[in-house]
Parts: sequence; C-alpha cells; structure tokens
Amino acid sequence: MELIGAIITLLGSFVLLVASIGLVRMPDVYNRLQVGTKATTLGTIMSLIGLVFLMPQWWGKLILLIFFVMMTSPVSAHVLARASYFIKIPFSSRTVVDKMKVNAKAMKIEHEKK
Repeated sequence: MELIGAIITLLGSFVLLVASIGLVRMPDVYNRLQVGTKATTLGTIMSLIGLVFLMPQWWGKLILLIFFVMMTSPVSAHVLARASYFIKIPFSSRTVVDKMKVNAKAMKIEHEKK
C-alpha cells in the first residue's frame, strides 16, 4: 500500500511541476488561470489520494480536503477570470474568440426586444 501511495503522490507532484512550467509558458492571464486551475486541482487531488494510501487513518480528513479543493479551485478561478475580463485585462494576440463579448451582445439584443 505504501508503494501505491508513493507512486500516486509522485504522479501528483509531477502534474504540479508540469503545471508550473505551463504557467510560465501561457501568454495571458486567462490561459494561466485555466492551466493553473485544472492542473493544480488534479495534482493536489492525486497527492491527497496518495496520502490516503500512505496514512489510512487520515482518510476522512483527506477526502474532505479533496472535496474542498474540487469545489473551491474552479469557482475561484472563474471569479478571477471574470474580474480580469471586466477590468479589461487584454487578451493575448493569439486569442481568436471572445465568448463574453458575444454573450453580452446577445443579451443586449434580447433586452431590446422586450
């Protein structure tokens, strides 16, 4: 069991390492938020699952931590991305589609019809 836990924890650490490299390579705040959220959530969860195997007496606390990470990390990244958009932090020059602008235009047209 300790070997399985160590391997899963090591894989989680590797995912976190790759995520940190990805954060440096991404061109703008929106892409960095995506990489940071997805990869760090996965890496943290894998590390915690590895700890469940290493410390079975802590399984309740670790499962609670996994649930907490799954609920808070994506929500906080979403809030940060919306705040960045509304204070007009620029997109990368490689960004092609602005779904928020398209959605805002659709909502404006819908309100004008009423």
